[in-house]
Amino acid sequence: MADYDVLIIGSGLAGLSAALRLAPTRRVALVTKQELLDGASAWAQGGIAAVLDSTDSVESHVRDTHVAGAGLCHDDAVRFVVERGRQSVEWLMAQGVPFTREDGTQDGLHLTQEGGHSHRRIVHAADATGRAVQKTLVGQVKSHPNIEVLQHHIAIDLITNRKLGRGGEDRVWGAYVLDKDAGRVKTIAARQTILATGGAGKVYLYTTNPDTATGDGVAMGWRAGCAVANMEFIQFHPTCLYHPHAKSFLISEAVRGEGGILRLPDGERFMPRHDPRAELAPRDIVARAIDFELKRLGLDCVYLDITHKGPEFIRHHFPTIYERCLEFGIDITKDPIPVVPAAHYTCGGLVADLHGCATLPGLYALGEVASSGLHGANRLASNSLLECLVFAEAATRHILGQGPSPVPKLPDWDESRVTDADEEVIIAHTWEELRRFMWNYVGIVRTTKRLERARHRIQLLQEEIDEFYSSFRVSNDLLELRNLVTTAELIVRSALARKESRGLHFSRDFPETLPEARDTVIIPGVAAAARPTVRDTPLAAIAP
Repeated sequence: MADYDVLIIGSGLAGLSAALRLAPTRRVALVTKQELLDGASAWAQGGIAAVLDSTDSVESHVRDTHVAGAGLCHDDAVRFVVERGRQSVEWLMAQGVPFTREDGTQDGLHLTQEGGHSHRRIVHAADATGRAVQKTLVGQVKSHPNIEVLQHHIAIDLITNRKLGRGGEDRVWGAYVLDKDAGRVKTIAARQTILATGGAGKVYLYTTNPDTATGDGVAMGWRAGCAVANMEFIQFHPTCLYHPHAKSFLISEAVRGEGGILRLPDGERFMPRHDPRAELAPRDIVARAIDFELKRLGLDCVYLDITHKGPEFIRHHFPTIYERCLEFGIDITKDPIPVVPAAHYTCGGLVADLHGCATLPGLYALGEVASSGLHGANRLASNSLLECLVFAEAATRHILGQGPSPVPKLPDWDESRVTDADEEVIIAHTWEELRRFMWNYVGIVRTTKRLERARHRIQLLQEEIDEFYSSFRVSNDLLELRNLVTTAELIVRSALARKESRGLHFSRDFPETLPEARDTVIIPGVAAAARPTVRDTPLAAIAP
């Protein structure tokens, strides 16, 4: 049994920044499924939203976040995050992150604007902000003597008192983790465990997310007994590059923020017909507008046109997008970019308070895996990296404020009654089936009939996967599929419980928005229910 002060599962911005803040006084194990740079944070193009300009204000950023969140954001969480925007950016600058600078702006930082924002407040590193931030922090994490990095390791399940058959208050003591290279399961004990595993975009056929986004943290937390909230709100990014060989390549929100125009194949601009904010409307509105036009005209894609800004501007502001599109024969200085919506961000997750604490003692949920109350029914662009930074700092402060607690002896993983899988192809086929019917039935526009069909198929798949899991040794593919099916079930259960259309959840059977905004909270062993949004307390306060 390996014993640490803190186990961090996930190596995105939340996980890395938490590890660095804890490392001066705590022994940390950092578990990541692949390499340290393979998570979704490194894929973030746009930037980090923060009030940095004298013409901007905290109140304006708060208001923009609430508008995008369609009345479901928790005001205390929004203010908690927005008020800490500047210090979060300053912390990154102190670590050496090379943000794009421009003479004449406050702090010398170039600020851009994105959909849903009323001001220029997005600090960025050209159009590859996430990679610049992650590379800076990864270098420090790898060299810190108090951080042990376990790459190519995937967590299987959290270890709790209930799982061990122990009485008293239930709590988390670490996790069982599969060493993929060695093919063996490790027992990792920890006084506190942080889930920073990201989202679940791979539950859908088309997504901007990396292959690692399989809902692992939400599924593990749910199986351990944590409450989950607002899983129906899956953000579909409006503009993913449409090309048969361009796997999951995102066309940044900033392209529209800097003047990009959405057009039909004949060149007609269509967004003003759908919303007065046109291309600068929040993501849910733009994604539904594109989906409407695709279905109305039977199109494969629409086009995002930035050519009118000129070659020099485009190559300077969007070098990564320019080079990537060129690889597919698209010169964005001359040609509009073919785009389609794709699953992008999981707005719901494990219920967490303003310390990042989940509803099970000893467990924290940070970043996309959490439902912190910040995003409501739709995440405002570039609030995600900010959320990672703010809650990583809050969680580490909470952990450092606690006294030492002994970790009990944990049993080794038992695989004495299982064998090697005889037909791995079953996993691949089931994965494909799940992602396809989730795209068709639980996508941008939903109906009760489609959701019921999805729920029925999920139940059948769960039975097959549970039998497979109980009979064969665990593998990366099996664990990810198990987590995806669990996450899919939570998305569908939450969607069926919401009898309205709000933000990212649009139902043809319930097209109106109810006057009172309520969270969809699911507690293990209890039916999904809409619960009042409490504006002055953390989300955890409404979960029994």
